[in-house]
Amino acid sequence: QVQLVESGGGLVQAGGSLRLSCAASERTQNAMAWFRQAPGKERNFVAVISWSGLRIYYADSVKGRFTISRDNARNTVWLQMNALKPEDTAVYYCAADSGLYTSADKYDIWGQGTQVTVSS
Repeated sequence: QVQLVESGGGLVQAGGSLRLSCAASERTQNAMAWFRQAPGKERNFVAVISWSGLRIYYADSVKGRFTISRDNARNTVWLQMNALKPEDTAVYYCAADSGLYTSADKYDIWGQGTQVTVSS
């Protein structure tokens, strides 16, 4: 089974930017998604991209600020996060599935997560 490893998290001031990466252990034709989970809260959808890159969906809370992209030759998906807000603070997880879903319970393959902290 493919394994996912996230990186790129950190501490940033409000208004700043971060770029998260998710590297897959092998070539995959899965859709790839980003979710996030704040302490004591559910794991929420952030963005998803199809294998072709032609279908992309974002949560309303990140539209216009975050951009998901992928390079299948490098087995990597990125999440560019701009204009970050304190409410974006969470652990960010990468997920993969054959379908293009926005619900966390549809995904069976997950990374270990990377912490993003946005200070005010």
